Amino acid sequence: VQLQASGGGAVQTGGSLRLSCAASGGTFSLHTVGWFRQAPGLEREFVAAIRGSGGTTHYADSVKGRFTISRDGARRAVYLQMNSLRPEDTSVYYCAAGNVISSTLRDSTKYAYWGQGTQVTVSS
Repeated sequence: VQLQASGGGAVQTGGSLRLSCAASGGTFSLHTVGWFRQAPGLEREFVAAIRGSGGTTHYADSVKGRFTISRDGARRAVYLQMNSLRPEDTSVYYCAAGNVISSTLRDSTKYAYWGQGTQVTVSS
């Protein structure tokens, strides 16, 4: 599975962005897809994930109620709609996919496939 993330950019506090993760190859529809982010000097952190089977979604507490993850099976894509953005959301965002079970989907090491990052910058 090859992943390509896009949609990052620069917005002001309170703004919105939609990130896309496009997949090619493999059985993408069956994989759990997660979004992670990493700011300079910090560890990569979990943002959100969506299961392939059943489509259940999971969010970090810091983004719950502001971000929405969804997937389009026909287009082999997963989206991260980010609303009410804050300066602390500034980071490089990565999408990842893999055969990951619910109990471990917040662990980035469980994902086998990664896209390149896309920069999100939120100014105050």
